[in-house]
Amino acid sequence: MVDEAETALRQRAEACLRELAGENARLREDQWTAIHALVVERRRALVVQRTGWGKSAVYFVATALLRERGAGPTVIVSPLLALMRNQIAAAERAGIQAATINSANTDDWEQVFADVQEGAVDVLLVSPERLNNPDFRDQVLPKLAAGAGLVVVDEAHCISDWGHDFRPDYRRLRTLFAELPPGVPVLATTATANARVTRDVADQLSSGDETLVLRGPLDRESLRLSVVALRGAEQRLAWLAEQLAELPGSGIIYTLTVAAAHEIAAFLRDRGYVVAAYTGQTEQAERLQAEQDLLDNKVKALVATSALGMGFDKPDLGFIVHVGAPQSPVAYYQQIGRAGRGVERAEVILLPGAEDRDIWAYFAGLAFPAEQVVRLALRVLEEEGTLSTAALESRVDLGRSRLEMMLKVLDVDGAARRVRGGWTATGREWVYDRERYERVAAERSREQRAMLDYEAAGTCRMEFLRRQLDDPEATACGRCDNCTGRHRSPEVSDAGAAQARDRLQRPGVEVTARRMWPTGMKAEGISGRIPASLQAEPGRALGRLTDLGWGNRLRRIVADDAPDAPVSPEAFDAVVEVLTAWDWAERPVGVIAMPSTTRPGMIADLARRVATIGRLPYLGEMTYTGEGPGPRRHNSAQRVRTLWSAMAVPETVAGLTGPVLLVDDRVDTGWTITIAAKLLREAGAPAVLPLVLAVTS
Repeated sequence: MVDEAETALRQRAEACLRELAGENARLREDQWTAIHALVVERRRALVVQRTGWGKSAVYFVATALLRERGAGPTVIVSPLLALMRNQIAAAERAGIQAATINSANTDDWEQVFADVQEGAVDVLLVSPERLNNPDFRDQVLPKLAAGAGLVVVDEAHCISDWGHDFRPDYRRLRTLFAELPPGVPVLATTATANARVTRDVADQLSSGDETLVLRGPLDRESLRLSVVALRGAEQRLAWLAEQLAELPGSGIIYTLTVAAAHEIAAFLRDRGYVVAAYTGQTEQAERLQAEQDLLDNKVKALVATSALGMGFDKPDLGFIVHVGAPQSPVAYYQQIGRAGRGVERAEVILLPGAEDRDIWAYFAGLAFPAEQVVRLALRVLEEEGTLSTAALESRVDLGRSRLEMMLKVLDVDGAARRVRGGWTATGREWVYDRERYERVAAERSREQRAMLDYEAAGTCRMEFLRRQLDDPEATACGRCDNCTGRHRSPEVSDAGAAQARDRLQRPGVEVTARRMWPTGMKAEGISGRIPASLQAEPGRALGRLTDLGWGNRLRRIVADDAPDAPVSPEAFDAVVEVLTAWDWAERPVGVIAMPSTTRPGMIADLARRVATIGRLPYLGEMTYTGEGPGPRRHNSAQRVRTLWSAMAVPETVAGLTGPVLLVDDRVDTGWTITIAAKLLREAGAPAVLPLVLAVTS
């Protein structure tokens, strides 16, 4: 009888799969093992399988079977809206009614909840950020958890701070797992988890019973991996432009920074390619259109940051090129996994750059804060009660994103809690796990070294990546450039290199002036919009520190250990070119240098040279009063507070009849220039035009 029941259940599961994936679809053995564990045994399972293996089929088939048995809806925690859209479309093909709750559809929430209560929704997709929204957490989540038939966590490596894409919001899932009624199965899925991450996630899933872990080989037989080492950024751009037409179908060109994505997209468009830039700063409607254009093969490529990653599903993606390497082989494997899911061959090419390590170092600086900073935040919350993130930012010297990350971790650890109006301390004892944070930082460093080893490897590249993911079946693929001995030529034409050089050496980007004071500073009498009469005009910079062209040179000039010396003739000539191209409404009548505690000589020299070549009077330098602004601050509120009374204006500003050029070395937060402009305008300058060497991004 048991055998007949098992056979009947598998037949029904196979039928559900065919509705989802077509008449020729058949369940893999591990798919069936996972489905049986969820539907019959009501267990908790972790499935670690390569992209395209069919992890979503497991939870959709399990949902169909559980719903037929009278279970409640499946709740899927899913990290990206793109993934949600694709999952909903897949569910509908199988006759499964799906709905979503996320920040983009708040107007629909009431109807979605009503549909869930009426049993009209089989699958509810929730973004992880919803889990820590006070109203959702306290009012909606308990009801969902109590009535859920299955809970699914997609991209489950995000749960673990050992993973390449750890997200604090995911840590709340451990509490959710513990509060589920007995017998509610849980499924976690990912394609990118090494042994350490797998153990961590499995431990967090467990509630007394051991988690079932199903881990398969991670080879992707369609992928052809190669690395092309080129001398500089201009060679990489030229090589890309000359080889892109030969790459199959349409694909993704990944970059490490927003600036690089726009720079490369602009250059490729100049060379006649239909491409679009896609970053976290791209407007939502534009991103959706770009995704659709790639799905419809209307573009040759999207030039994208990691914002286009988990969840984008295009089975016939023909190639992925990285201009710059991600900081870990695991992250690299995750991104290249987008390609070749429905084609026999897809090209995967890495073009590493000298600036990669600088960018990795920047992201490494966003790690969990030092203990004294965390203790300060908790003390402020204990003393002052509920504070918004903006108000807390004015008291704790952390940038907004890092502060929010820290607060989310404290929330999950029970030391703080998100409530209406912001955050409050719970009063619970909290231990700073220094050892763990140091181990995580060491693991990040190891991953970066491993990425450099991948670039230089003379052995199989796919085997290297699979071993980084602790795949026990890792063997030589026989397909990559090292296995076949067929390496792509790094040669580029002189004309192509010249075109790329012209694009990259083209100086000048706009410096956008601040228009609003930081939030959370009303107590100091600073709030709201900066009066137009005190604002700086849009300025100009030689380049961004994240640019492929000027970025490397500018990082050397403004590095912490760089000498306080005049800028090179090359850099000064580029500044002159920026000035020449600047079509200001009114020509400046003088030049003023900003104060500096690190490069006063360089800034003053640059300002004097600009004044000389522009035949303008040099009006002197602004100065720091007292002890100056002190150490560099990390967030807007802290920066404004330290600068507010820290600068003085030279007397030469009085009586000016036109704009003044204000010269500085770099713009980071933009507040130094903003407050300097305010002081100059109050002293009589009709307008302030910032001119700087570099902007951070």
